[in-house]
Amino acid sequence: MATTFIGVRHHSPACAGLVASTIEALRPAHVLVEGPVDMNDRLDELLLGHRPPIAVYTYYRDAERSHASWTPFCDYSPEWVALATGRACGARVRFIDLPAWHPAFQGRGNRYADAEARYTEVTGRLCREFSVDNTDVLWDHLFEVEPADGLAERLTAYFDLVRGEATTEHADVEREAYMASWIRAARADAGDRPVVVVTGGFHTPALRVLAADPEPGWPEVPRPPEESVGASYLVPYSFRRLDAFTGYQSGMPSPEYYRHLWNDGVPGAAAALVESVVGRLRRRGQPVSTADLIAARTLAQGLARLRGHAHPSRTDVLDGLVGALVSEDLSQPPPWTVRGPLRPGAHPAVVEMVAALSGDRVGSLHPDTPAPPLVAAVQEELFALGLDGSGEVGVDLTDEVGLRRSRTLHRLRILGIPGFERLSGPDGGGDPVFAERWRLTPFDGRLPALIEAAVHGATPDEAAGAALHDRVEDAGADRLAEVLFDAALCGITTLSDDVVAALTARVAQVSDVAVLGRVLAVVVGLWRYDGLFGTAGSPVLGAVIGGAVTRVLWLVEGLHGGPAPADPRRLLALAATRDAVLHAESVLEHGRAEAVAVLGRVGADAQAPPDLRGAAFGFCWSLGDGGGVERAVRGMSGPRTIGDWLAGLFAVAREEVLSADAVITLLDELVHALSEEDFLVALPALRQAFAFFPPSERETIAKRVVVARGAGGSAGALLRIDVDPLVVAAGMALEAKVDAVLAREGLA
Repeated sequence: MATTFIGVRHHSPACAGLVASTIEALRPAHVLVEGPVDMNDRLDELLLGHRPPIAVYTYYRDAERSHASWTPFCDYSPEWVALATGRACGARVRFIDLPAWHPAFQGRGNRYADAEARYTEVTGRLCREFSVDNTDVLWDHLFEVEPADGLAERLTAYFDLVRGEATTEHADVEREAYMASWIRAARADAGDRPVVVVTGGFHTPALRVLAADPEPGWPEVPRPPEESVGASYLVPYSFRRLDAFTGYQSGMPSPEYYRHLWNDGVPGAAAALVESVVGRLRRRGQPVSTADLIAARTLAQGLARLRGHAHPSRTDVLDGLVGALVSEDLSQPPPWTVRGPLRPGAHPAVVEMVAALSGDRVGSLHPDTPAPPLVAAVQEELFALGLDGSGEVGVDLTDEVGLRRSRTLHRLRILGIPGFERLSGPDGGGDPVFAERWRLTPFDGRLPALIEAAVHGATPDEAAGAALHDRVEDAGADRLAEVLFDAALCGITTLSDDVVAALTARVAQVSDVAVLGRVLAVVVGLWRYDGLFGTAGSPVLGAVIGGAVTRVLWLVEGLHGGPAPADPRRLLALAATRDAVLHAESVLEHGRAEAVAVLGRVGADAQAPPDLRGAAFGFCWSLGDGGGVERAVRGMSGPRTIGDWLAGLFAVAREEVLSADAVITLLDELVHALSEEDFLVALPALRQAFAFFPPSERETIAKRVVVARGAGGSAGALLRIDVDPLVVAAGMALEAKVDAVLAREGLA
């Protein structure tokens, strides 16, 4: 008997109907379906009685690559219908495509990602020929709203045309060769009974040729390498993830509409779409009158007749609704005319139309469906810690059980499991906050998220550790501090050596001193103070501190540049490095003496920026090498350098300055000696420099200046003025210019 090839478009109700009727009519020996061949031993699990949409989720990881992908099914997916109908008719049902972990699927997050991008030229010609906007509208016109008579022939002609002009990739050749081997074996095994093959239409023309002759012997199922980690599990899926209007790669847009088309036919789908759109608009407070509805239906029916449709198609209904309900010009084309996600700024009525097309349907799995170990591990841990409910929860971080609860919740947050939102808690190393508040919210998407997170590990701590390792590898330099603190919240002392090595290696690659400063500030705070999370004195953090300090010292000695505004981030990096040398010298490759030597050279380097030179001097001073402070201050007392140099000094050695009356007296002397013009030049940088002192310390400095000058009055009053000093300075500069002009013209 002949082999019947049915080329399909994924998630097409018309194709699903053809598949069902063909299998029921032929009652074949074998039904072969494009899908992951390694799931053949688990087809009973796939057909347990789930509520679609569902998907086969596959994850894979080895030393070279990691991969995750989905094989989604809904009620009207031709592949799903082939499995169910074939089983009901007594056929031997099999998937025949390569496993999702195979390199042929590298970079593809969805098995059923269509090859349409490769045959846009031919479909573009067809769209112009039929005067339609895009491939989706073309498909509806040719197949979904047309009578079923002759559908198989139309599909064959269509896919022969597009495959004949499309380019093929190596992955296509590899997959088609493998699928063809299954078809040849099935033909040999079937004898005089028919075989039905259901694959994406792009592959069907090639498979007809490759599988022309029977060949006994079933192909081997590829097995992943022994050193790899991976598995496949069923997960609930949703129509929103399936919809092309939300970015899905394959198949039909508007899944809710096509579900109605599958169940109720073209007229029923049109009526359901109108009802859904109107209901959504009215719930949003948008008035939709009976007259509007009559106008929309009349327009849709008129467009259907004009376009040659016996009943209004999807776009006939949508265009009719827009014509009846939207009176102003649209700022962008409707999304059903240009396939892709809805863009910001769309008209509210169009937004509700797209939502109605997509639908809110979420699949569910049969209770007997196997799940990865992570699912049970998380559920057991949440129950044991009293976190399996809903509402707000307080966590005491000073309590052992509270700390366990916190770590569990943070691990789930890191894994992206929905329903766990932290409302408050510590947000940095050494932050003196000893409690957290969380909001727990039951969520339908929690199970699929847990199954998908199983790619990282079998327990919450193992999975979170692997996820953090990936974040370290992928994080930009400016996100490393955030990743480090998240690691602390998850219990960094329990993380694997791989995460520690990745953190240390990543720090060694950073070339921005400011970024390293943020990392050091977080890590040193955790290393010094954080008994809460068990990180105080942690060798994990010690390794990161040592690497970061070495990197900072190497980078700052090569920084050169003339006078420029002080860089606060760079200065805070020097302060964090000073703290590391002061409090964590035992974990440093280069100790205090080496650090002081490096910064001493920076402070004396005339090519280094003034703020960096000031910070370098402050670094040495704060570590006990403050000799020559008067000479250093006088050497940088020019109006274009003094403020920036002092900013560096104050950022790193604020306490030393406050304890040295002679330095404050010297600064008063130098500033007082500036000419009026020079003072105006120096003023903005001086203000930035003194901003490193908190208000109480600025008042202390002001008191000392007042006393030293023998002046009366309140020092605090000097700091609380009604006019911005920069405005005063600008007025003084203007007065100086006016005086100069008057003097030049002899009018002074």
